[in-house]
Amino acid sequence: MTSMRFRQLDRILELVPGERICARRSVHADEDYLRDHFPLFKVMPGVLMLEGLFQASCWLIRGTDSFRHSLLTLNEARNVKFADFMEPGQTMEITAEILKSDDKTVTLKASGMKGDVVACSARLIVGKSNMVDKNADLAALDGFMRESMRQEMKKLQSS
Repeated sequence: MTSMRFRQLDRILELVPGERICARRSVHADEDYLRDHFPLFKVMPGVLMLEGLFQASCWLIRGTDSFRHSLLTLNEARNVKFADFMEPGQTMEITAEILKSDDKTVTLKASGMKGDVVACSARLIVGKSNMVDKNADLAALDGFMRESMRQEMKKLQSS
């Protein structure tokens, strides 16, 4: 099984189910998007910084709910703030904390720190569902997706 193509996390540093996650993302000079995103001022696009916050939030939800939902979707990103650039060679430490949760959504507060400086922050609302909820024939796909995510999480925790 291969890794996620657009994985925005290098490693999960800490996971406290139901509470918070801390993860790391380093920017490497050979990343594809750097060729086109401000070629003379190479920086990680803000949307990828936000994606890192979302992915960390998803791992927290999966760890909290024991992978009960195969689909996690970004329903809303509120109060998104970009305060600093991420350049090759720099590392962002991402934290996400659960503010509230119900059967269908989770609200989280997430931030990406570059040292002592907040590089980006947001309040995220993440939807939880399963493929089988819309089509009973997709139960096997739910199982495959859950198992794939379990394997991916093991990689992130052992990196």
